[in-house]
Amino acid sequence: MSKSMIRRVIAAAIVGVGIALSACVLQPATQPSPIDGIHFRMVETNGIKLRVAEAGQGPLVILIHGWPESWYSWRHQIPVIAAAGYHVIAPDMRGYGGSDKPAAVEDYDITHLSADIVGLVDSMGERQAILIGHDWGSIVTWNSVLLHPDRFSAMIAMSVPNGGRGASSPLAAMKSAYGENFYYILYHQEPGVAETEYDADPRGLLSRLYASTDTPRDPPTVTDPKRSAGGWIPRLGKPKQLPPWLAGKDLDYFVSQFQQAGFRGGVNYYRNFDRNWAITPQLTGARTKVPVAFIAGVDDIVIRGAKEDALRTQMTRVADDLRAVKLVPGAGHWIQQEKPDEVNAFVLDFLKGLKK
Repeated sequence: MSKSMIRRVIAAAIVGVGIALSACVLQPATQPSPIDGIHFRMVETNGIKLRVAEAGQGPLVILIHGWPESWYSWRHQIPVIAAAGYHVIAPDMRGYGGSDKPAAVEDYDITHLSADIVGLVDSMGERQAILIGHDWGSIVTWNSVLLHPDRFSAMIAMSVPNGGRGASSPLAAMKSAYGENFYYILYHQEPGVAETEYDADPRGLLSRLYASTDTPRDPPTVTDPKRSAGGWIPRLGKPKQLPPWLAGKDLDYFVSQFQQAGFRGGVNYYRNFDRNWAITPQLTGARTKVPVAFIAGVDDIVIRGAKEDALRTQMTRVADDLRAVKLVPGAGHWIQQEKPDEVNAFVLDFLKGLKK
């Protein structure tokens, strides 16, 4: 299998299927938000409770974080979008932070994740919402719009593009590409293994992942590419300093959230890659009808060096109204945290265009 085919198959893990929703109930959150003007509340929906950070009034915008992240990943966006006249909510997705953490792996498939988002729309008393997702949040966003097209009016994906449902299992492509070598998505398939490593050292993992491409690091302690040589943290050189976009208090907050929640819920998202593909044959050839925009860092490893034209070509295979594709120089994977001013301007410009 060619590298381009492998990339297409892996990207095509963006899949899912919709289910009916239970009633939604709002409850006060037990902890205060660490940011003035942003408030927490609990939303009971789809059989679980989600903690949401909330600000503003107006049309509903839902910000969906990725792995290993939190509502707090949107700390720079929530106040700005709210000030522009929108009701903004950013949930801790199921398995994260102050939200519920179901036990079954299957409870983290795209069926449940997309239903959670629809439930949030219902809980806010709205018929539709605008979705903005990053990393796994982009996967959830693409799928939620495809599976529930009448519930969402527009979307922005960050870091993870969509080129359509692949013809074969995404994990099969990854196994073919990596064989016996370490790859974190395949590592996440091993029952109980990855979360045990991460739970033992959440600061070690997060400090290594939340870095810029030019962040100085110590050499990794594991350099053997074989999976049998060890887990993930020792393969990531320890940063000698925090990147300029991440303050010590920010890292402390992220760490506290994973100390509370653990990593199992987030890792379970990855354990549904093949299940998501298997349960959504109806998404073969499906197209997104609502306005779409995409933004990522030039150095984001997810896009593997792709240029704007290539990304536009990829996404026009599935999106009827792709309005903008932007790559931000000097940014990597954590785009909304690394370059908040550029991301905020991009988001507000997109939202403004929806009103014309």
